[in-house]
Amino acid sequence: MLTVSGARGIVGRSMTPAVAAGFAATFATLVKESRGPSPLVMLGRDSRPSGEAFAAAAMSGLVLAGCRVVDLGVVATPTVGVMIGEAGADAGLVVTASHNPIEWNGIKCLDGDGVALAAPVAVELIERYRAGVIGYVPVTDLAAVRRDESGHETHVARVLDAVDCGPIRAAKFHVVLDSVNGGGAESGRMLLEALGCTVEHLNGEPTGRFAHVPEPIRENLVDLAEATAVHGAACGFAQDPDADRLAIVDERGRYIGEEYTLALAARRVLQVAGGGDVAANLSTSRMIDDVAAAHGSTVLRTPVGEANVVAAMRRAGAVIGGEGNGGVVFPPVCWVRDSLAAMALVLGLVAEEGRPLGAIVDDLPRYGMIKRKVDLADMGGTDAVPGVLAAVADHFDGAECRVNTADGVRVDLPDGWVHVRPSNTEPIARIIAEAETAERAETLAAEAAEAAGLVLA
Repeated sequence: MLTVSGARGIVGRSMTPAVAAGFAATFATLVKESRGPSPLVMLGRDSRPSGEAFAAAAMSGLVLAGCRVVDLGVVATPTVGVMIGEAGADAGLVVTASHNPIEWNGIKCLDGDGVALAAPVAVELIERYRAGVIGYVPVTDLAAVRRDESGHETHVARVLDAVDCGPIRAAKFHVVLDSVNGGGAESGRMLLEALGCTVEHLNGEPTGRFAHVPEPIRENLVDLAEATAVHGAACGFAQDPDADRLAIVDERGRYIGEEYTLALAARRVLQVAGGGDVAANLSTSRMIDDVAAAHGSTVLRTPVGEANVVAAMRRAGAVIGGEGNGGVVFPPVCWVRDSLAAMALVLGLVAEEGRPLGAIVDDLPRYGMIKRKVDLADMGGTDAVPGVLAAVADHFDGAECRVNTADGVRVDLPDGWVHVRPSNTEPIARIIAEAETAERAETLAAEAAEAAGLVLA
């Protein structure tokens, strides 16, 4: 799959070393045109068993197209963003398939500001890759690859500088961390220990052989919930394989989930800042609006995609932003969704309020939200998407409905909302609905699916 989120596919089938090398070389050529000859590119990868081979292929593409490459090894995706800033690099490339299963791998590109590529640039990159537009350089211009293993320490130091560590260290929290054997295992543990936490680390070896299905959702985090309750921990944290997303379990072992991550982190940032704009995508819970309103702040809504959220943040000077998938973007650290910054902000909130995480969560307005997937294969694949979206928009075209087509179709009603959109990372459509009750959310999702002739998974 080639989307605004990068290249992603099944290892040995749609994702091969040739694809990785060609895509990286195309990206290098694009970077040279905007940043000049011999650009400096930071290269990192998550811990998947296929990662070393694909990183080597991507490295070859970058070098042969004239880049100076710094190999960061196995690191979190946000670590690459941090290191771009530290080195004054021209771009970054991450070999990762994020939350996808072990059979997948992919490439994510970051610009010279450490930001995911804006949609127009990503589209141009895809078009050039398909057209084979690559500017290879003479062998006399090839640069040696340099290794830099300081990424974990640099990232952790950036987070520690960005938050008030004193109250967290004084609280001496007991925390359970599930790193799903991913790229954030080392830096995640390092951060929590630097914050004075006692850490029970589940799946903490970055082998890439995921101990459970890697997406950090309720059904995949049963062991984390049990361990958090058994150890009497203050909370449990779950990273995804490239550590850009974070899900949370409270002190009772109750799955809070990824939708709460941004709301809790934003509450802490707004406490400290005294207000400020917040950015979130169209699929993010209304909780973030409630948190922002309590501080007199405004939420800027964007199409789904990290680059879209970051663009809105930068235009408005927002103090925090993110997405309802557990992704938090905290500008003092980097412009990439960052599970480390999110953990520190949530712990800072618990320390500041001096009460259990569960009690803080229970004080937040509670909504029912459901997220469903629809396999598009039986409907003609992505070619079916325009018709699906048009059918949903037509169905909800009424006086009480507010229809937003900036990203798929989002419909706001007096008692809830439903969002139907094609995935950027999988050959599926997503239907997300939220209302005062889970039952009403289910009804909204079912109504949208029926209007479009979709079968909910």
